[in-house]
Amino acid sequence: MALRLVIAEKPSVAQTIAAALGVKEKKDGFIEGGGYLISWCVGHLVQLAEAAAYGEQYKKWSFESLPILPEEWQYAVDPDKGKQFKTLKELMHRADVSEVVNACDAG
Repeated sequence: MALRLVIAEKPSVAQTIAAALGVKEKKDGFIEGGGYLISWCVGHLVQLAEAAAYGEQYKKWSFESLPILPEEWQYAVDPDKGKQFKTLKELMHRADVSEVVNACDAG
């Protein structure tokens, strides 16, 4: 059975969506049932990498090295949110997930 993964902005919104859809089976980091997996973010799960990730010259801040304008920006998972990031990544890569729905804030 193909499942829809709904990703909400925060746990309380995920619970409201689950209640509206009649989804009740709580798991670790998501709610499942009726053809849905409903999970959530907890604020920003990823952030821009620290300046040092772009090179030794950026380890110590100086005006001479500014601005830092890399060709490709690097990201890092927020250490306090790694568990939920891992849960979402695993859910998105499940073979039975056919659709991902963004139920987060637009702004």
